[in-house]
Amino acid sequence: MNDQKPAAPVLGGGGFLRIRLDLAYDGGPFSGWALQPGLRTVQGTLEAALELLIRRPVRVTVAGRTDAGVHARGQVVHLDLTEAEWLGLNRGAELDPAVALLRRIRGALSRGLGDLTGAIVVHQVSIAPEGFDARFSALWRRYSYRIADGPALWDPLGRYDTLWHKTPLDVDLLNEGSVQLLGLQNFLSYCKPREGSTTIRELQRFEFARGEDGVIVATVQADAFCHNMVRALVGSALYVGEGVEPPGWLHERLLARKRDARSVLASPHPLVLEEVAYPSDDELLARAELTRALRE
Repeated sequence: MNDQKPAAPVLGGGGFLRIRLDLAYDGGPFSGWALQPGLRTVQGTLEAALELLIRRPVRVTVAGRTDAGVHARGQVVHLDLTEAEWLGLNRGAELDPAVALLRRIRGALSRGLGDLTGAIVVHQVSIAPEGFDARFSALWRRYSYRIADGPALWDPLGRYDTLWHKTPLDVDLLNEGSVQLLGLQNFLSYCKPREGSTTIRELQRFEFARGEDGVIVATVQADAFCHNMVRALVGSALYVGEGVEPPGWLHERLLARKRDARSVLASPHPLVLEEVAYPSDDELLARAELTRALRE
């Protein structure tokens, strides 16, 4: 990474610079991503660290909010700073402000986390291209979910990121059922709807593969996800993998558009946000405007 001081950045609308942070976190110690009074959350911890550095409250916008216990390797957020705030991050040194913020935010996070230092790591800081919105510019989000289906696969070192499932699962049945849910669908049966929000999403990937270690990894990718959607999809698929329900049952539930006693959520701790994808720089603004229109 270049440590030389760059030319003054070009200001965006409103006189602010939009800054992108790429980060990862262990969701175990946190009550989810979003701010909650009296609870330790990823957003709250990150914003407290930023406030310590910028010396004012700083609100971040996230690509995908995660539930309590859910992890992330490829989370993305944005925040807005004034030019003076950005250029002042290096404290007068001949240092790229992006490098300065990366170094200082790591220190501020360590100070805020204490014994939990390392639970949140910022990997990259950059000036976002014009039109970038961490949430609305995203093309898709990809999650993984690890399942050890039988005591022989239960590794104590992986118990914090792998589901220990007692019953053997048939990967072929899992994939036969999951493929029927792909496409633009109303996922009301597989999510907890929020008032005023749509439950229509484009599920682009929903597949299961057994690795060389014997552990099954589910890959779930969509343009966006409703609340609890990934955990509901995996939780329902387990019925099919066990042979309790036929593969077509997943699609039948989708068409029913209802939540009932069979609407189960898989445990959160094996779920990881792996990647968020964005279009080319010249398409960021158009993508954000289109997504806002669809969500509203």
